[in-house]
Amino acid sequence: MFTGLIQDVGLVRKIDRAGELVRLTIQSSLVEEGFELGESVAVDGVCLTVVSIEANWFQVEVSPESLERTTLGEMEAGMPVNLERALRLSDRLGGHLVTGHVDGVGVLRRLRKGQRHVELEVAVPSHLGRYLVEKGSIAVDGISLTINKCGQDWFGLTLIPHTIARTTLAVKGVGAKVNIECDILGKYVERLLGPRISKPSNEGITEEMLKRLGFVR
Repeated sequence: MFTGLIQDVGLVRKIDRAGELVRLTIQSSLVEEGFELGESVAVDGVCLTVVSIEANWFQVEVSPESLERTTLGEMEAGMPVNLERALRLSDRLGGHLVTGHVDGVGVLRRLRKGQRHVELEVAVPSHLGRYLVEKGSIAVDGISLTINKCGQDWFGLTLIPHTIARTTLAVKGVGAKVNIECDILGKYVERLLGPRISKPSNEGITEEMLKRLGFVR
């Protein structure tokens, strides 16, 4: 579990293939904090496992599933990546709950730079539209951000100076692909209410209906 608050921008130094897996070697100052083998780290919002550590770099392995469903399948040596270590129970939850399990890949379709901010619009697969809520949270390349406005297959964001300076998002151009993770709370609510709202009724709200659905006893 993560918060979406980026701790470092690392640099992909090397990409190796081992069968169906891809191993990324990433240079980062986070290694100095005492990385441990087997710990989780979010790389551009994708939860991966640390498999090797040296003085100023670490390695993670990317499965075929992650290569297919995220932007990591198009990663090249020399690219910067957003990094965050896993949340500890004693940490402040400054962003929002982020799992590192990407829901889909979005595309930057508009970028406008202001004097001290950047406005972005991101197109997403249409099936993710139901999770977009104005003033709700979303993770873009692992960054916890607030949705300013949204449509069925897009949403708008504003990046403040801190986010511009400490992440990779502001330097990406129009057409760049980004990893999208929608708010997990919305997905749980949908899952829990799905069986109930999938059975429409023309009877209106009645006491009998509320009893049948478990809202009253």
